[in-house]
Amino acid sequence: MAVLRRSISRWIQRRTLAGLEPGPYDIEIRKNLRVPMDDGVELLADLITPLGDTDPRLPTVVIRGPYGRSGGVAAQARALAREGFTVLFQSCRGTAGSGGVFTPQLDDQRDGISTHRWVRQQSWCAGSVATFGASYMGYTQWAVAAELQKVDPDNAPDALCLITTMPDFGAITWDNAAFSLRNALGWTQMMDRMLHGQRLRMILSLLRPDPALNKAFDVLPLAEGDAAATGHRVHWYQDWVGHENLTDEFWTQQSHTASVPEVTAPVYMITGWYDIFLPWQLRNHAQLAAAGRPPRLTVGPWGHISRGMGAPSVAETVSFLCEHFADADSDRVAPIRAYLTGTERWFDLPSWPPPGTRTERLHLHDAGVLSPDPPTGGGTVYVYDPADPTPALGGPGLQANPGPVDNTAHERRADVVVFRGDPLSAPVIVAGEPLAHIRFRSSQPSADVFVRICDVYPDGRSMTVCDGIRRIGGIADTDPGPDADGYRDVDVPLWPTFHRFEPGHRIGVQISSGAHPRYARNTGSGEPAATAATLHRATQEISHDAATPSGIDLPVWPS
Repeated sequence: MAVLRRSISRWIQRRTLAGLEPGPYDIEIRKNLRVPMDDGVELLADLITPLGDTDPRLPTVVIRGPYGRSGGVAAQARALAREGFTVLFQSCRGTAGSGGVFTPQLDDQRDGISTHRWVRQQSWCAGSVATFGASYMGYTQWAVAAELQKVDPDNAPDALCLITTMPDFGAITWDNAAFSLRNALGWTQMMDRMLHGQRLRMILSLLRPDPALNKAFDVLPLAEGDAAATGHRVHWYQDWVGHENLTDEFWTQQSHTASVPEVTAPVYMITGWYDIFLPWQLRNHAQLAAAGRPPRLTVGPWGHISRGMGAPSVAETVSFLCEHFADADSDRVAPIRAYLTGTERWFDLPSWPPPGTRTERLHLHDAGVLSPDPPTGGGTVYVYDPADPTPALGGPGLQANPGPVDNTAHERRADVVVFRGDPLSAPVIVAGEPLAHIRFRSSQPSADVFVRICDVYPDGRSMTVCDGIRRIGGIADTDPGPDADGYRDVDVPLWPTFHRFEPGHRIGVQISSGAHPRYARNTGSGEPAATAATLHRATQEISHDAATPSGIDLPVWPS
């Protein structure tokens, strides 16, 4: 029977982590270990140990997360154990049998510190400790790394393996002051169902559209969206939507961005060009690089939950940890591996953005022209109606396949304005964070500026490359107000990209005032987003004035 169970477990790994052959070790799982926290609450954890003689230099791996200890995350934990690592997989406070109440982010630093101290005291601990995990399980790593290093260095993690994550979830919840409704409300419904034992409903909602959630996206005011999606108020969602300003203590107490440069342990990162956390993860990479400790980084053609990322996440983690702790040879020729979208090629790079990248400006002109030449004047006008909000089309999200989509039909909408360059005579590779500079005015006190770059094919397809949003005039807006003519100079950072435009293709830029429900629609009033309920139609204008031109800065890599 034991042999059959092990065979089934290996078969499950092959199915869950396609392309990753199970390692040489059989494993043993001790379930529901009770780990005491500093306030007496006990959190449950599973201890997964390899059977047989393993390399004593390999670290114990700690994983902390709120999603239970089964499914895809458990498959990764077991895959690491089959490679010779002892793994402690713990459920966060208030989840999967752990004591206490689940309050996202707020308890993870103190609980993580207690857990690391407890792990180091156990007879099965290898002596060194590494951390591993994606998304929230990456946040729990950031929550403890610098703080333990400062207050209790003997118990600080010796390496971090960070997958599609960031150390400040406030920054994505209020992305440049726009509320990330699809992620925030979708995740809230998912977690609420998990906490109430509705795991099957939770899984189904990830595989197909959920009617209750789709209806909740349109509910106003935003503060009532959680009740529409779950049937009741959810305390963390109310906190999120009610704290619109990222300088509020609610957000600053759970942000660990400022301490990122203080982390001296080696760091491995993996992410995808369509991940919801990508801009912030690459900025964290830049923070560590500026401190003289650049992480190992892989960026592939993946989204947040792309199945294709599971196998390389584990395989590269194993290589990284074996290299740092067991003197294994490195299998990397450069610290960064990046997939070039628009092709099927991977590049090995010494740094990000690649050396030699330069900024090139393209200006917006009348009649939808995009050109390096300065504009001569004029403007583009469109109307945004929040009662019929500009819909979200693709883009990073929690969906399984968030890659490029064809914008052709979307660009025919009257509330989407399009600018296109001439057909390219030579390839252009954009590598980094494009930055749009839009001279903009609205007939309403508040508006959103959403900018997207597209790769326009000779056959007319307009495929997403990257995009970004900024809300102006809201209560969290710290930019200077409009000038005497009502214009604001709005900078919109776009998602990082590494994309090749082929000869004969054209670079396209589209501008609108929303992407609902990816971002909550702007009612136009400038009132607090949680309570605003009256919709105001807005006339928006983009200036093509020669003195202060609108345009977009592209980081171009002349490879």
